[in-house]
Amino acid sequence: MDFMRQRLPLLLLALGLCAGAARALTLTMPLRDVKPGMTGKARSVFAGNVMEESDVEILGVLSNIQPRRNLILARLRGKTVDQAGIIQGMSGSPVFIEGKIAGAVAYSFPYAKEAIAGITPIEEMLAIDDRATPRTAPALSLSLTNRLSLEDLFERSKELFPAEVFVEAGGRTARRLRLPLILGGFSSRAVEKARPFLERIGFNPVLGGMSSQARDMTLGTDLSLREGDPVGIQLVGGDANASAIGTVTYLDGNRVLAFGHPFYNLGAVDYAMTKARVVAVVPSLETSFKLAETEALIGRFSQDRTAGVLGEIGKMPRLIPVNLRIEEEGRPGREFKLKVVNDKILGPAFLNITLSSLLTGEERAYGDLTLEFEGDVYLDNGMGIHLEDLFSGNLDNSATSVSGLIAAVVYLLSNNEFKDLGIHRIDLAVRPSDRLRQASLERVWLDKYEVSPGERIQIKVFLRGFKEEGLVHEVQVQAPSLPAGSEFQIVVADAASMQLLESSQYKTREFIPRSLAQLVRFLNNLRKNNRIYFKILASKPGLFLRGEEMSNLPPSLKAMFASPRAAASAPTELARSTLSDYQLPVPFVFKGAAVIPVQIRK
Repeated sequence: MDFMRQRLPLLLLALGLCAGAARALTLTMPLRDVKPGMTGKARSVFAGNVMEESDVEILGVLSNIQPRRNLILARLRGKTVDQAGIIQGMSGSPVFIEGKIAGAVAYSFPYAKEAIAGITPIEEMLAIDDRATPRTAPALSLSLTNRLSLEDLFERSKELFPAEVFVEAGGRTARRLRLPLILGGFSSRAVEKARPFLERIGFNPVLGGMSSQARDMTLGTDLSLREGDPVGIQLVGGDANASAIGTVTYLDGNRVLAFGHPFYNLGAVDYAMTKARVVAVVPSLETSFKLAETEALIGRFSQDRTAGVLGEIGKMPRLIPVNLRIEEEGRPGREFKLKVVNDKILGPAFLNITLSSLLTGEERAYGDLTLEFEGDVYLDNGMGIHLEDLFSGNLDNSATSVSGLIAAVVYLLSNNEFKDLGIHRIDLAVRPSDRLRQASLERVWLDKYEVSPGERIQIKVFLRGFKEEGLVHEVQVQAPSLPAGSEFQIVVADAASMQLLESSQYKTREFIPRSLAQLVRFLNNLRKNNRIYFKILASKPGLFLRGEEMSNLPPSLKAMFASPRAAASAPTELARSTLSDYQLPVPFVFKGAAVIPVQIRK
């Protein structure tokens, strides 16, 4: 009995805690119980972390507006919404009727005179589960150019980005609420340049800030959230921040439902979840928005579905670490540590935007700029890509080129059709200077234009540098073993001209790799601006098959490789083959091309 008397208080305490946990789970209201004329409350934060309630009047339910999708229409009234209407950043704000969550604010009517909201029913959000349905990689087609601008990325992926128009009601168009994209550590010029792209994919970019906890990118100590709290999807963290801000709808233990509409409806995802603090609401005649500050990392979002996003508090996302070092002559080097979202489309896009901003800065936005860089992309499978190049120009062209190159490499690796690849880390070192380093080809001189097979040919390349500086570079090449009286050509060209020549030679502008190893090899051998390329061509039979040139083939081998039994895809027959090639590194961007015919002595 004494034992029981000692244990009874502990047992009652445990039962009380269990009962309290059960009561803590907010009840929900099924759509069938939602009727016109019902009233309730919507919760959201409009300043700091202070929860504010708005009165809600249900106007009606639009049924089956999409397959198995419904929308609750409601009028909101309150201190903030009366002045600002339905606000970007309210996406996911829970609507309570009779103390039960009925849904989440997710849609608005721009320019409406009253705060009329479209509400996603909570039961549709609760249907989101942890199904691990990975996205299939798109068919990979690699143009021989090796840069991806934001426009290129959009064109390759525009089918993923949802249309803004959602439903017509009373002659007005309801739109999915755009997400305020809070950008910290970005130059205003970089934001304005990226604005058209960001707006096309559903963001409202806003220059904002981030706390010191957000910069650390480690799991915060306070992992608590409330229904109605602001929450962020962080796409870039560390020394720069890009976070889309919405609102928590529903909590079930560590599980979080938010937004009430898709981020991009991408299925299984891996996005960083952060806390956020609202600084202010910025009223607008079209759509007002929350100006917020990103706070500590608290978990990850794992599902992006039509009815909202699902995440888990306390679980770390997998991000791509990026280390950038800018080494300026006469100044201490600057280091930036970033973590970028591990996503096949948004990862390359935000890497492009972030690097472009960090490499220019306001002080370099309008002058001459040369960027010499080296970089390494380390993959989880032990493979790697080494990059180096030099870009020189005015305005921000050099920074755009560097960021476009890195974005292209990450995009092609992430979207390869052979194997799911994890990018372990990206290290970049950039050396900027405020002077142009360019040279153009004036003429090419050979010490002989008629040679014997195997004979050495001396080549002088005369260049005109910046401010009319004359430059000469010399190389030696060996004459090919060809029949007497035949002719071959020596091509001297820059990277872009050589790519055009090869496109004409191979009769294709696209390269489709046949294996991951070939893709990695291609990326490790991208042509560079600070090289003079030499190629010897001759009228010899060859084939171009699956991205590889097979030069100077004997007729029997050519017939074998061209056979349908041997080739998985039709090869391109070559009238001219590459007999040898060579590249000369130079400390400037080289431009120009020349083709010089040479005879084999009779």
